[in-house]
Amino acid sequence: MTYRETFLTELEREAVSNRRVLERVPEGKNSWKPHPRSMELGYLASLVAEMLGWIGMMIEEDSIDFNPPGGPPRRTQVLEGREALLRSLDAGVARAREALSKTTDEHLETPWRILVGGHVIDEQPRHRMIRDGVLQHLAHHRGQLTVYLRLNEAMVPAIYGPSADEGPGGQ
Repeated sequence: MTYRETFLTELEREAVSNRRVLERVPEGKNSWKPHPRSMELGYLASLVAEMLGWIGMMIEEDSIDFNPPGGPPRRTQVLEGREALLRSLDAGVARAREALSKTTDEHLETPWRILVGGHVIDEQPRHRMIRDGVLQHLAHHRGQLTVYLRLNEAMVPAIYGPSADEGPGGQ
């Protein structure tokens, strides 16, 4: 199986899991956070909603600069409400799906960079950045978001197995 085929399969699976979690985000609680050093719920949910779209960026662009010289810092825009979160998820998945369908394994082996202020802080093959910087990173933040759901008395969906609220497959 090629990188492209593997990532397309994982994209579809992770999109379903993200949707199930984002559908449970409580309305009107964007500023809630469990601890002063924690992310706000709205920022974390917005991050989870957009992360699969990063796959498209990592294929189509050569780098990202989180604090580009002469430009504003790049930061996830906080979205208001479940519908906006789901629209962001759908747009990101569509971009990732299209980029993956057009790329090759040879391209996925070329370098992709993370910069801050014009300085390279990480450079790896695209396939590694997609795996580490999107898929594994996403699992981490989605897990955080399920804790936020629990602490806000929202039902936690089954993701990789049953949750205390749902059996396997969301039943």
